[in-house]
Amino acid sequence: MRETAARPEDRERNAARLLRASARHSHDPLTEIDWDQHVDPDHFALPQHRVALYGTPLWESLTPRQRAQLSVHQLASATAAGIWFELVLMEGLIRHVYESDLTTRHAQYALTEVADECRHSTMFARYITATGYPSARPTAKAHRRGKFHFLLNDTAMTFAGAVFVEEFTDAMQREMVRDESLQPLAREVARIHVIEEARHIGYAKPELERLWAGMGAPRRAVFRRGLLVMARLAVAELVHPRVYALAGLDVAEARRAAAANPHWQQARTDWARKAMVFFADLGIVDHRTAPRWRRAGLLE
Repeated sequence: MRETAARPEDRERNAARLLRASARHSHDPLTEIDWDQHVDPDHFALPQHRVALYGTPLWESLTPRQRAQLSVHQLASATAAGIWFELVLMEGLIRHVYESDLTTRHAQYALTEVADECRHSTMFARYITATGYPSARPTAKAHRRGKFHFLLNDTAMTFAGAVFVEEFTDAMQREMVRDESLQPLAREVARIHVIEEARHIGYAKPELERLWAGMGAPRRAVFRRGLLVMARLAVAELVHPRVYALAGLDVAEARRAAAANPHWQQARTDWARKAMVFFADLGIVDHRTAPRWRRAGLLE
């Protein structure tokens, strides 16, 4: 279990490295992506085995085109969830900067990350529009929880949420980038996001280590529970109920089928793996909380 906190000079060194990387490898999706390209209705946006209903009787009832469209709508839903989380993250980062010294590289990188996330949210919204998916709004439950996080003002939870969501999304999108059979537009969006999110993960992890090292036992116990609640909500938000409605399926039946689907359970576990290893290394996930993470389908 790691218990050491980063020294101020280490924070500055890491932030300076991330600022240099940002200067070299930042992207403008509005100009670098061809938003007018045709979106083939028979082209999958996700690998078939990563679609929530893959392998179920409901999946077998769909035509090949309907399956492809289901994958597109699932990715659009996940992208909408990404916008929701990035807005929550940006609010947390702005609060973090407000309490920091803006002459430090550490605070300057936080603002750089906010600029990245603004571009990402715009990119995601453009992708949603291109697919014909009807909304970038999260579920009402996620919307309420996001507003609660604004009131909570918990910097440690902001960084822990960033680690979980960004590692989870990174794993999903790296699979997309490697799979040349998938929709080109989806892969272009994933490629830009993967490049820039690597820096965000490199910023969030040392900050979470520092804040975790300064917590007492009672605060840690509350934090462990709160992080699990946040992670479960973020994963649930990936597939909005409207995804199934758009496919002409009974929403309640489809949600039950997805919840019991071992392929979809494996996808979530695979995508969560790197975050879980990091949390276990810190001691956030321990022998007392691991069973709850397993019941949530996020830990093997």
